[in-house]
Amino acid sequence: MRKISRYIARTVFAAITLVLLVVLSLDLVGTFIDEMADLRGGYTLSESLIYLLLTTPGRVYEYLPYASLIGCLAGLGTLANASELVVMRAAGVSVGRITWMVLKPVFAFILLGLALGEWVVPYTDQLGESRRAVALGHQQALQTESGLWNREGDEYMYFNAVEPNGVLHGVTRYQFNDERRLEEASYARQAVHQNGYWQEEGVSATRFEGDATSTVEYASRRWESELSPALLNIVALPPEALSIRNLAYYVDYLDEQQLDNSEYRLAFWQKALQPLATVSLVLIAISFIFGPLREVTMGHRIFSGVVFGIVFRLSQTLLGPSSLVFGFPPIIAVLIPIGVSFGIGFFLLSRTR
Repeated sequence: MRKISRYIARTVFAAITLVLLVVLSLDLVGTFIDEMADLRGGYTLSESLIYLLLTTPGRVYEYLPYASLIGCLAGLGTLANASELVVMRAAGVSVGRITWMVLKPVFAFILLGLALGEWVVPYTDQLGESRRAVALGHQQALQTESGLWNREGDEYMYFNAVEPNGVLHGVTRYQFNDERRLEEASYARQAVHQNGYWQEEGVSATRFEGDATSTVEYASRRWESELSPALLNIVALPPEALSIRNLAYYVDYLDEQQLDNSEYRLAFWQKALQPLATVSLVLIAISFIFGPLREVTMGHRIFSGVVFGIVFRLSQTLLGPSSLVFGFPPIIAVLIPIGVSFGIGFFLLSRTR
């Protein structure tokens, strides 16, 4: 039984790895072609290749569930075409036992995804995006092609680029009073975090006093703020690129600032439940092999897996924003596609004889 288990695990592991490499290669080629249109100034060919390299872990994390689906269809399909699954069943190996044998290598990819999502992707994605923004020269005030907004009390701030080591590029700040009237607008070429505060460099500040304005230039200026580099590492990334622990932390921070956190709560549940989503897709693959796709060609199986993966992704894409619009809990939006996948998988496997 151990030999059978190792044989199935090797076959499925190799198939998932191959599918992941193929999908990742196609995505990288497409992204590389897109980046060629942005080559200018300091953003050279080498910088674009570094950007692709730094964002690769995020792409691997994104494709793992769907590579597991198609890889299991391909791996088990190979065994089915060679009648090896029939021999295993005839030898007394149950469908449930085979399912467990298939899930073992899948768990390795789930652990890989968790490790990437928690410790690698947040850092590499931010580093890649900040390098790209700086190389493209996004350091003018209110450069909206890239960058991010943040609010702290009555102050609104915009950063053109954020480096993970506590360096900001192109810092634009707007200070309002209690009556929501603009008191000061300033722009700093760069800000560096040191000893618990930010040191702005190359500052131009404009004060609004009644109908008059006055502008003051500073070579450097101290900026006291609760915004730390650790928090900026969260703010600088889209919700889907954050780790689960950082999402939980930022949801609480937005609550304290009385800001909407629904988008981040949705991302939290999507990432927290991704292992469950991967298992549900693998269960679909197994049920297809023992059910409707038992005697079809390999190309038909892969096509079916791609179609189901697209439907699964679209349902997540549609239900997630729907929960934000209609106000039902994001966890329900995330669980519906997973529950449907488990339901279909268990139903088809229950009909296997």
